[in-house]
Amino acid sequence: MEHPINILERYWGYSDFRPEQEAIINAVLEGEDTFVLLPTGGGKSICFQIPALIKEGICIVISPLIALMKDQVQQLNNKGIKAMAITSGISYSQLDTLLDNCIYGNYKFLYLSPERLQQELVQDRIKQMNVNLIAVDEAHCISQWGSDFRPAYKNIVLLRQIQPSVNIVALTASAKPEVVDDIIKELDFIQPKIFKQSFLRENLAYMVFHENDKYYKLEVILKKYKEPSIIYVRNRKLTLEVSSFLKSKNISATYYHGGLSNPEKDANMTSWLNNQKQVMVATNAFGMGIDKPDVKTVIHFNLPESIESYFQEAGRVGRNGEKAFAIILKNNSDEVLVKNQFLSVLPTVDFVKQVYRKLCNYFQISYGEGEYVTFDFDFNTFCKTYQFGSIMCYNALLLLDRNSVISLSKQFKNKVTVQFITSNNVLFHYLETHQDFNIIVKSMLRMYGGIFDHVTKVDLGKIAEKASVAESKLVNTLQTLENDNIINLNLAKTDAQITFIEPREDDKTINRIASIIEQQNKLKQQQVSAMLNYVENDSVCKSMQLLAYFGEKDMKPCGICSVCSKTKKKDKSQDIKTIKNRVIELLENGDCSSRNMVDVINCSEIELKTVLKLLLEHNIITITPTNTYKLSHL
Repeated sequence: MEHPINILERYWGYSDFRPEQEAIINAVLEGEDTFVLLPTGGGKSICFQIPALIKEGICIVISPLIALMKDQVQQLNNKGIKAMAITSGISYSQLDTLLDNCIYGNYKFLYLSPERLQQELVQDRIKQMNVNLIAVDEAHCISQWGSDFRPAYKNIVLLRQIQPSVNIVALTASAKPEVVDDIIKELDFIQPKIFKQSFLRENLAYMVFHENDKYYKLEVILKKYKEPSIIYVRNRKLTLEVSSFLKSKNISATYYHGGLSNPEKDANMTSWLNNQKQVMVATNAFGMGIDKPDVKTVIHFNLPESIESYFQEAGRVGRNGEKAFAIILKNNSDEVLVKNQFLSVLPTVDFVKQVYRKLCNYFQISYGEGEYVTFDFDFNTFCKTYQFGSIMCYNALLLLDRNSVISLSKQFKNKVTVQFITSNNVLFHYLETHQDFNIIVKSMLRMYGGIFDHVTKVDLGKIAEKASVAESKLVNTLQTLENDNIINLNLAKTDAQITFIEPREDDKTINRIASIIEQQNKLKQQQVSAMLNYVENDSVCKSMQLLAYFGEKDMKPCGICSVCSKTKKKDKSQDIKTIKNRVIELLENGDCSSRNMVDVINCSEIELKTVLKLLLEHNIITITPTNTYKLSHL
């Protein structure tokens, strides 16, 4: 049997394992059921990938995250390792062929969603495979006390019956003690090897700042720390607003959200990964599977929904071991906003029933039908059709997705089809009087041979590139050609795909998951409450608060978080007389803003405000029309 370090060097180019990795790999190779709790950035995937490469046969990886599955498969394929992911939207015949390839095609990894395990075909083929390991990624999804409970994860134990001699490794980055116990019980582990790495990140300073002007604070932080940064914001609109603001302050920034096309996502991601842009402004759709060691700051512009999600997102900073900062910016309106965003829009069981019925009607699915049928889905049109509030409706769809009633994949795309409906002669006569359409039409004819004979799906980006025109001009041209009866055009925009996993049974379908919906709503309320307590508690070390949430004991203050730093500053605080003298010295050189004074004098804002108020009352200083301060006698 080849030594794990040789596999690590050959495929990953490292000569040393991270803490715990080698011990975990050895436990898996010895055939032990293994539980792995490594914080974000701890290198969980290597813990099952290396044993699977050493052993004969194929490793089955269960994961709920399509984007992460595709990312890991791509990375393995790039290393010359045969891997595939079976996601939604694959026809029965394609599925049959892909599973056959796993049996006979020397594949090393098969990534499956938990929902796929419900299919008999999948179960039958797994029986025929030479399975060397079962890896359960994001294992907290199996626990109803976990932050992303998915009932389909309960089916994983089926693999125990199908492949009884194969050991299981369960991996997660964030789990409270009761969730850990639940995972071990649900996966039927007997005397498992348990590896838990402390959640302590000694190089990471957790900071919470109360800021009336969050934009200014962003500017100050990012000009002080010019290394790579991620800013998490609440919605897509804010990704544009914040990145535009940073550019206006000469801070290079790009943005990322689920509504971008794949080429846009890739281009923006690449520019940040290659340090062409300092800052990535993103919704929480960004970051899964990203391993960029030199991120200096992760800044939450808005409050996260839970400690679990915050810890995971904050964990993307400082992976190179150097001091780094996980920062939350808050103000007085944030508590109301977070409750409105996450609690006031929790769908009731009745509302979920209503959305499900309308969804079935929208796609004309008959009662008892619809299993594994996939549709392109324009979410906004659906909401307008049935007058649903978009956030509440989206949350209802997420519940249906998590509970394996549907699979919702968020992927914006333009689905454009074209067919020329006139003869060659008429077309070229038409182009004589519309010379500016010439290059576009000829580009399309050269790219799509059958476009006269049948409806053809076309790629607007490629046509625009070939014709050297803007995509907006191309769309206008196509619409004119349609109006002039030269082409039939279908210019459909979709922002998602929906796959129905169960046959339609209306209320019966939702009644089966009603108690889960209610329990998950209650859990969400507890998580928001814990998050609010964290940002408001300025008396206990921030690192200790997070560690206590995840069940750790015997902790010491970190010495570098916002609470510990404030305590140190109090010990070193300057007296009022010293600050007063320094303000007067500074103003003798000209006007100055209070913000600049804080930076130069290195005192707290509260201390400075006290001094400025005193100096104003005694007419020693005055405020200028531009809101700076100057000495009264100058």
